[in-house]
Amino acid sequence: GRKVLIVYAHQEPKSLNGSLKRVAVEELSKQGCSVTVSDLYAMQFEPRATRNDIVGCLHNSEEFDYGVETWQAYKRGGLSSDLLEEQKKVQEADLLIFQFPLYWFSMPAIMKGWMDRVLAQGFAHEYPNCYDSGLLQNKLALFSFTTGGSKEMYAKEGISGDIRYLLWPLQHGIMHFCGVKVLAPHICFAPEYVSEEKRKEMLIAWAQRLKTLWKEEPINCSPEWYFK
Repeated sequence: GRKVLIVYAHQEPKSLNGSLKRVAVEELSKQGCSVTVSDLYAMQFEPRATRNDIVGCLHNSEEFDYGVETWQAYKRGGLSSDLLEEQKKVQEADLLIFQFPLYWFSMPAIMKGWMDRVLAQGFAHEYPNCYDSGLLQNKLALFSFTTGGSKEMYAKEGISGDIRYLLWPLQHGIMHFCGVKVLAPHICFAPEYVSEEKRKEMLIAWAQRLKTLWKEEPINCSPEWYFK
């Protein structure tokens, strides 16, 4: 069976994000997938990239360079245990689902910290092995998130601009950079401002999509997809 890692960032299990995560676990498990959840708030995941991420001596004790130090530490097996654990989950996964509420046109800090710390050089990328030759090839990623604003606000002519613009750094700058193929995002617009009935429909639509997810083609990872 396929393996799925859901990286989930919401403080409240009863939230729509919590329900979307639960639906994904249930639906994918029904398909025979093995599903692992990294519940970042529940784990009290450390989002800050610090010296604590390196076990043992530094490569250069005179001047601390986080990127160089974690790269060297990765090569010698000297990253902190929480990072090794998350990297193992990523390594084993066929699909990564990121479930979160949009904060300030981006992901919550705790999830950005997961990206900063887990996707270390040597593990996820190592120049020139990036983008199509990134080290996490043959994996899929999907960003599933909720917004505060309506669909109209996130249209090209809307006040917030096309939602795709916001996905450029997340999908292209992080996932595609690491070689991961990206499926179309799943967006629930303004759940706080719609009826209970509409929120239920959002969950049903997500469950339906998950039924045929493995048949989907990844998006065309080019600037045209985002900015056309």
